Amino acid sequence: MTGRSYRRRRDLTLVSLLLLVLATVLGPAQSSAAAADWWTPTARPAPDSGIDITGEPFTGTNSAGEVRGFVDAHNHLFSNEAFGGRLICGKVFSEAGVADALKDCPEHYPDGTLAIFDYITHGGDGRHDPVGWPTFKDWPAYDSMTHQANYYAWVERAWRGGQRVLVNDLVTNGVICSVYFFKDRGCDEMTSIRLQAKLTYDLQAYIDKMYGGTGKGWFRIVTDSAQARAVIKAGKLAVILGVETSEPFGCKQILDVGQCSKSDIDKGLDELYALGVRSMFLCHKFDNALCGVRFDEGGLGTAINVGQFLSTGTFWQTEKCTGPQHDNPIGTAASEAEDELPAGTEVPEYDENAQCNTRGLTDLGEYAVRGMMKRKMMLEIDHMSVKAVGQALDIFEAASYPGVLSSHSWMDLNWTERVYSLGGFVAQYMHGSEAFATEAKRTDALRAKYGVGYGFGTDFNGIGDHPAPRGADAANKVTYPFRSVDGGSVVDRQTVGQRTFDFNTDGGANVGLIPDWIEDIRLVGGQDVVDDLFRGAESYVDTWGATEQHQASVNLAKGMTATAGSSESNPFTSYQPGQAVDGDDSTRWASDWSDDQWWQVDLGSTNLVSRVTVDWERAYGKSYRIELSTDGATWTTAWSTTSGDGGLDTARFTGTPARYVRVHGLDRGTEWGYSLYEVGVHSA
Repeated sequence: MTGRSYRRRRDLTLVSLLLLVLATVLGPAQSSAAAADWWTPTARPAPDSGIDITGEPFTGTNSAGEVRGFVDAHNHLFSNEAFGGRLICGKVFSEAGVADALKDCPEHYPDGTLAIFDYITHGGDGRHDPVGWPTFKDWPAYDSMTHQANYYAWVERAWRGGQRVLVNDLVTNGVICSVYFFKDRGCDEMTSIRLQAKLTYDLQAYIDKMYGGTGKGWFRIVTDSAQARAVIKAGKLAVILGVETSEPFGCKQILDVGQCSKSDIDKGLDELYALGVRSMFLCHKFDNALCGVRFDEGGLGTAINVGQFLSTGTFWQTEKCTGPQHDNPIGTAASEAEDELPAGTEVPEYDENAQCNTRGLTDLGEYAVRGMMKRKMMLEIDHMSVKAVGQALDIFEAASYPGVLSSHSWMDLNWTERVYSLGGFVAQYMHGSEAFATEAKRTDALRAKYGVGYGFGTDFNGIGDHPAPRGADAANKVTYPFRSVDGGSVVDRQTVGQRTFDFNTDGGANVGLIPDWIEDIRLVGGQDVVDDLFRGAESYVDTWGATEQHQASVNLAKGMTATAGSSESNPFTSYQPGQAVDGDDSTRWASDWSDDQWWQVDLGSTNLVSRVTVDWERAYGKSYRIELSTDGATWTTAWSTTSGDGGLDTARFTGTPARYVRVHGLDRGTEWGYSLYEVGVHSA
């Protein structure tokens, strides 16, 4: 018995050893095989759109430890839920599958005659074949304004082709909703924003379910830059929530009177932040209680100007621009939207030499900008008038705040270096490859100077055209299949139901064709442009991280002793020098009404000073100097200008020891004296 028992144990031991050896040999291979297929879902709706990209998505970082990938800095996944829910037809996803998701609006049947928004904004008659899945004869299309371009599987194809950041701008417009003929819900803007935010989280859960559970899918909503880096490093898509709406927090204006308060702004910003929103526009299309807008051109401009009047009681108003920046020319082409105007009301004509919006950043707008800074949010400056942008950049420069974004070519290019010098991020609208490459090369030297990457803003489900097909016989056309930019995947033509898309003949018909568009840019514009785009993820996350880490510097001048060469006398209000360092921007120092005047502050001890901010009242200095002294007797000029234009100025210079700081006015900008709301003095 003993011998037999030993033999049995020995046999079991040998079997166990053999199994252990097999596990050791086969185990890593099995694990590797499983890991190598992490990008393939365990379940997918059937039938569904094709992805038509093979190979493993890239993961990790480059040799410098930087994340890689493309940035779509401006997209509207769920604008089919905006404007009353019937302007953009088709859904991003549906539990019932693709046939339910990709359906045209009922009023577009039988031939698209009632696709009213298309022909209001772009002319034509809007006629098209409304059938979606599976034929897709006429949509999605590069020039369609009213059909879903962001079906989830198409977003997946963009990710598989190298995109690693997607900014989903929650968008709507209450006036467009109210005047549009078809809707199935109310027009309150914040109600729509909340719904779109919820659906973005629902989409994440929908995709997670395909991959086996919470957190396992490729679509990852992130709320801070560290999360974004981790997601991108893992090879997945970091999704950031933004907001682009015309009257945020109810901040519309009627006959130039704001309809919101500071408490409305604080409450609104807090709610958006809690939803996960980290970037936003303060105005969009219509002048509101926060800021003036950059105009639209053509027939669309006329339609938007009509909407502006219906919303606010005022048309856009223009003035001559004071600098090289200018707003877009206002569209004057006829539009069907003019039929909505009251009898006897006409869209005004505009002076070609007066191309800037008279409206800039209002007091409430400045409060909102500073509120975003307190919450470490990023400000989108596209759509703001050049006057408003200049004021916002002044505020950011005074605080060295990097959180500024231009996401889709609505910023005057003359602002580009100011954005980069702050640490901000710039993306270009998804133009055709030739135009995109040409535009990218205009700012190539600035990207090299600041060591930053580039982005694109597709604006899918927005109201702009996308890259038109260059033609099957075009030079340097896209040849299928081709390799992704990282070289690890193979991209073939995208098949959706019975339709196969070819970028050469279909152009930028939907978001899934981003990899094809990138390849077209490489062929037409060269590898350098694509390389800059591939660095976009790192640069976007850099801007976001720097915004989160920003710390307000100490104002060395606040509450310190100030003196001046003169102070305006007034029996009712004090204009004494100390008013400019009391921390209250509603009080001010004012001088006598003559050119050579000075104001100075004693910091109490010598500090290394490198930045002085000067917030002028309407009586500003056209020519003035910032002077420094350690003893109050010997002064050196640290900074000067002869072209001051008022507002908030920031003087930067090499760190210099100083106890006394003087603002020395040489030439007034007005008939009055010099007047300062507040002066800030900061160390390096």
